Amino acid sequence: MPDQEPVFDFEGFYRALNATRESRNLTWKQVGQEASVGASTLARMGQNRRPDADGLAALSAWSGLNPADFVYRTRAHAPEPLAQISQALRADGRLERKDAEALEDIVRAAYARLLQKGAPGKAD
Repeated sequence: MPDQEPVFDFEGFYRALNATRESRNLTWKQVGQEASVGASTLARMGQNRRPDADGLAALSAWSGLNPADFVYRTRAHAPEPLAQISQALRADGRLERKDAEALEDIVRAAYARLLQKGAPGKAD
């Protein structure tokens, strides 16, 4: 079977960008100023429309997010979310290892609960 066309997970990128914004306690206006991105680019993104290449590059540089991490051949080849979260928590220099592990345990438990809740035939 031939490879499928690559897909950019725009929603995932936008969510990660928003998480970066929130963790830095910034408004979108401040993000635009710091990243040198126009308000129109941010407004388009807020309306689930893609930024231009220059805007994507500027926001990637500002946030430290790698756009390649959001490109998939298919959803089936997307990295496991818990693995990504674990890696990110352990790489965060602001957290002690035991605190990163505690957060990972919380996320893992919540994730398992939500997957169980969403499973067909499950009722609460």
